[in-house]
Amino acid sequence: KVPAGLVDRVTEVPPFLHDQIQDYIKNAHVPENSYTQFQQPTRSDSETQSSEDKSCQTWAHLRSQKPLLILCSVPCICHIVTTTLSHLVGMDLEDIHLPRTLTEVYALYCWPRLSSTDPSGGSIRKPLGTLGRLAFYSLLRQRHTFLENELRTYGIDIPPPPGSLGHRILQREQSWSSDSVSWRFVHTSVQEFLGALFYYVSSRRGMFDLFSESSVSWPRIGFQNHYRAALQKTSASTNGKLDLFMRFLSGLLSSAAGALLGAALGVSREEQVTQRTMAMTLLQNTVTGSGGEAVSMRSVATVACLAELQQGEWIRSVEEDLTGCRLQGKLKGGVCAVLAYLLQVSESCANETHLSNCLDFASLKQLLPQLLYCSKLRMENNKFKDDAMELLGSLLSAKDSHIQSLSMADSSISSKGIKPLSRALLVNRTLTTLDLHGNNIGTKGAKTLADALKMNQVIVSVNLQSNQIGDEGAHALAEVLQSNRKLSTLNVKKNSIGPEGVKKIAEALKKNQILQDLNVSGNHLGDIGALALAQALAVNHTLQTLSLRSNSVSDRGMKALTQALCYNKGLTKLNLRENSIGVEGARAIGRALQENHTLRELDLTANLLNDEGVKAIAAAVKVNRALTSLHLQWNFMKAGAAKALAQSLQSNTFIQLLDLQENALGDDGVVSLAGALKVNSSLMVLYLQGVSAGEAGAVALAEALTVNQSLHTLDLRGNSIGMGGAKALSSALKTNRSLRSLNLQENSLGMDGAIFIATALRGNHQLTYINLQGNGIGESGAKVVSDAIRSDAPECVVDI
Repeated sequence: KVPAGLVDRVTEVPPFLHDQIQDYIKNAHVPENSYTQFQQPTRSDSETQSSEDKSCQTWAHLRSQKPLLILCSVPCICHIVTTTLSHLVGMDLEDIHLPRTLTEVYALYCWPRLSSTDPSGGSIRKPLGTLGRLAFYSLLRQRHTFLENELRTYGIDIPPPPGSLGHRILQREQSWSSDSVSWRFVHTSVQEFLGALFYYVSSRRGMFDLFSESSVSWPRIGFQNHYRAALQKTSASTNGKLDLFMRFLSGLLSSAAGALLGAALGVSREEQVTQRTMAMTLLQNTVTGSGGEAVSMRSVATVACLAELQQGEWIRSVEEDLTGCRLQGKLKGGVCAVLAYLLQVSESCANETHLSNCLDFASLKQLLPQLLYCSKLRMENNKFKDDAMELLGSLLSAKDSHIQSLSMADSSISSKGIKPLSRALLVNRTLTTLDLHGNNIGTKGAKTLADALKMNQVIVSVNLQSNQIGDEGAHALAEVLQSNRKLSTLNVKKNSIGPEGVKKIAEALKKNQILQDLNVSGNHLGDIGALALAQALAVNHTLQTLSLRSNSVSDRGMKALTQALCYNKGLTKLNLRENSIGVEGARAIGRALQENHTLRELDLTANLLNDEGVKAIAAAVKVNRALTSLHLQWNFMKAGAAKALAQSLQSNTFIQLLDLQENALGDDGVVSLAGALKVNSSLMVLYLQGVSAGEAGAVALAEALTVNQSLHTLDLRGNSIGMGGAKALSSALKTNRSLRSLNLQENSLGMDGAIFIATALRGNHQLTYINLQGNGIGESGAKVVSDAIRSDAPECVVDI
């Protein structure tokens, strides 16, 4: 005997995942006798669609219809849907319409001939009086298995003759404990579909309440009254027992279902339109009038009826507001129910659910049950108060929470508000990414969160940027790094952390072997903090990315860091933007780069390197075989440094990105770099914005582009290449086949220069982006040039 506590685990069929659904489609084969009653014309082998093509087309359609795809997680429904779609795809009809609603699928599953041009009304109406009646009234009694004498009472032939509807949808069951035999529908959803179809046909002319089985009931005349009764009955049922029945009943009123079944059932188009309009009004009123503190599953099911009815204007409007972040002030009444439905089926929510700047306590409480099933949730700039944080804590504490990534940036979360969130992290087992940047948790909040992170072994990424946690908060996080075995990314940028705080973090890094990405930019570390981190880097080989941007690090701190780089075997990205590193620091970097073989990206933007410092780095680049990205923007370098870099590029085959923006290189410096491009085969991105380049520099670059086959991005914004430079570049574009992006913004091209570039694109099919803004072309000229480019190179995006 199976223990009571394990019965559900033994008897429940696990739901299909998307990969399993796709595999099912690939492996499923429609039995040869499934559609023998509707023989298709004989086709030659060359006309027969391969099973692989059929499965691909079936899967592509199913993926495009998210409501159907979700229901396919139920194995039997998956069989019904995929069998129906595969049959339709294999019919080789030019104008075949693949069903988009569940109602269409079940109609075609029960009567495949409906997909042909000559459906038989008799083949539908006759079994409705037997199987349909059985399905409807047994549904009311919650009966799903039937003895043979019960079926005969309803006029159903047992066993069902081959080729009949009963043969397709009834299944015989032999009792394992006795000789008794029973019958059931192949799935309860088929029973609900036939029950809904019977109710629809009967209610069009019915005069009494069809939900009453007694001989006496209140008069109920007209389809509207019967539909309203069904809606009320569904709302009153427990555990959603009639939800799918109501969905089918609504779907039968859609234009697509009308096209399939209308003629067979004798329903005119005018009657269908009247029924559809009435049902839409009733459903919308039901959704709008649904009360309660939280959106119920019943309300979501009612919205699903609207979608099945294919009257989705309201749903589409809410979805547009969702994707456009325009829900602020609109989450009232039925909008929350519609949004709850969209959270399940909308493609815009498939990867990330964006609910920023629209939630308050009331709307959050209404949506709470539905938010459980979101995997990536962005709720930024929502000004959450402490009561709202209690709700979010309960959300994360729920055992069936699916949330893996949560962002609550810029939401005014205080140290008190962080407490329920921290309590939830003690029990949550799904959340891996937490973004709290731009709040005000302070030192107390950091300590509270740190206590939870010490115990939590699921979260891998935490962003606490701009939270004023200070040195004490940094100390608390350092303790986390000593015990936590999962956290791999920590962002404490702009948190007023000084040397003492970073010392504690550095000490933790000496022992921690998990953290890979640390961002301490925008603090007050200074040289003392840099020295502490350098000591940690000498022994820590796990950290891969370190950002020290804007921390007042000077040559002294830089020397300590570079000494560590000579021993470090793990760091691949180092950001030292906006510090005070001078020539001596640059020389130290040069020495380190000659020994270090792991650093891939180095950012020294906005320091004080000057020509001499850059020359020292250039000498190291000549022999370094690891560095792929080098940023030297705003470093007071001139032509001499550019020439040194150019010489290095002639032998270096590893640098892929070089950023030299806002340095006074002049034409001499650009000409030197152009010379290197003629022989360099690795550089792919070159930023030369604002380097005082003129026509001579542009001409040199144009000559290089005629032979260079690796550069795909060239940025020349804010220079003065003029019409002559544009003409030279246009000639190069006619032969170059590697350049993808060219920025010539603010270069005094004039109308003639812009026309040169536009004309060149007639023969260039590789460029995908061109920027010609700020070149004195004027509005009319801009239109002429942009139209020419779009005509000759439609795949190229043009900003002008």
